[in-house]
Amino acid sequence: MKKFVVRSLLILAVLIVLAVLGTYFFLGTVIKKGVETVGPKITKTDVKLNSASLSILSGSGKINGFVLGNPQGFKTPAAISVGTVNLAIEPRSLFDNKVIIRDITVDGPEITFETDLTVVNLKKILSNIEETSGGSSEKSASPQTNQAAPAQPTESGEGKKLEVDNFLIKNAKVHVSVNAPLVGQQTANVTIPEIHLTNMGTNAEGITAAQLSKEVFKVIVEKSAEAAEKVLADMSKGGKFFGKEPGTIVSQTNTLQNAASKALDLFNKKK
Repeated sequence: MKKFVVRSLLILAVLIVLAVLGTYFFLGTVIKKGVETVGPKITKTDVKLNSASLSILSGSGKINGFVLGNPQGFKTPAAISVGTVNLAIEPRSLFDNKVIIRDITVDGPEITFETDLTVVNLKKILSNIEETSGGSSEKSASPQTNQAAPAQPTESGEGKKLEVDNFLIKNAKVHVSVNAPLVGQQTANVTIPEIHLTNMGTNAEGITAAQLSKEVFKVIVEKSAEAAEKVLADMSKGGKFFGKEPGTIVSQTNTLQNAASKALDLFNKKK
């Protein structure tokens, strides 16, 4: 009898472990499929994810190899790429109508600010997100206010709502890329300060994935544009910022300065 009880307990323990591991990998598959399915509907660009994992017991998780593609017509391979994103989720909320995400930390994203003197890739994506989420960023509440805008009846707004208590982007690098006739592609690398957003969707309604994307992306665009503006200003004055390799000093031409000046004008018009 004693051996039977011990054996039964061992079998039960193994089943529990297998169930936990199965749920861990199952949730990761669900996250990956969700990102790659909903993401393109929100941004109207390709969205890829290598893998994802989430523990239903601790609520800790990771997203690996996130890539946000560029709209058609741009030359750089991606708008944003991230190696790893760390998550902390309230496990019980996975079974509720609103999923509570305690923390999202994005470390070392590679952001590309590309312009061909007529349009900027990041601003085009932001415009797509605003269209999807139902309104421009000026109409939405600040993430700091705890008063997120009500959900809009859009395709991507259906499903579970979200609450994000803490969203941190750190060690971000911005690749500024200017494509101009006669000049070709000119590039430079710059960094931006940490982006820290809090209390998004903490009201009863929560926010949709599209609304969350809009709140985060508009700050990314703002910070990236500020960094790009400094580079373009230096370029338009004949500075030696751009080259085939970051940090390489090259002589500037009048054509290059004129291209930078046009890009700077474009930036100022779109503010």
